[in-house]
Amino acid sequence: MKLYNSTGPNPHVVRMFIAEKGLSLPVEAVDLMAGENRRPPYADKVNVAGQTPALELDDGTVVCEVTAICEYLEEAFPQPPLIGSTAQERAETRMWTRRIDLNIVEPLAGGFRAAEGRQIFEPRMRLVRLEAAEDLKAIARDKLLWLDAQMAGKTFVCGPRFTLADILLFCFLAFGARVGQPLPTEASHIAAWFERVKGRESASA
Repeated sequence: MKLYNSTGPNPHVVRMFIAEKGLSLPVEAVDLMAGENRRPPYADKVNVAGQTPALELDDGTVVCEVTAICEYLEEAFPQPPLIGSTAQERAETRMWTRRIDLNIVEPLAGGFRAAEGRQIFEPRMRLVRLEAAEDLKAIARDKLLWLDAQMAGKTFVCGPRFTLADILLFCFLAFGARVGQPLPTEASHIAAWFERVKGRESASA
């Protein structure tokens, strides 16, 4: 297998997942800033959506999209389980991963692209108006505060289990802190959780 890697939170999610699995994969860098992901050969041979990361399997099949890549790796390398060992655990992890992705990751990333990242992304994709960026950031903040209340008394998003939901949330909160979307000061449960996850060796992957 080979991982097509780049800067940004999405590749960080997959790298951290791989590190938690104890795997070591060959990596090929894709230069996002130069737009290498949007032109051949990457955009027609690897990922027609022009996004990173991508995982090339041994038979040449390419799996794209962060969740799909992690799902594949979980099935191929089930230990340690990062999605779940039972149907119930897998459903719980997927539920929280979906909530985090839709309610926090998407508006956080959209707010960045429309504001701080506008100069980079405007020539490459349709963006919401600049004025909408603050609304997107506010949505992400509101949902973070909602999640913070759900985290009371929990070690990780799924209770005692460290999962893909934690990895996704951690990587995007770390990114948000670097691009003007810090964790709300009121989110004390998530702040404590963030420090726990930050202390894991995989966090620096």
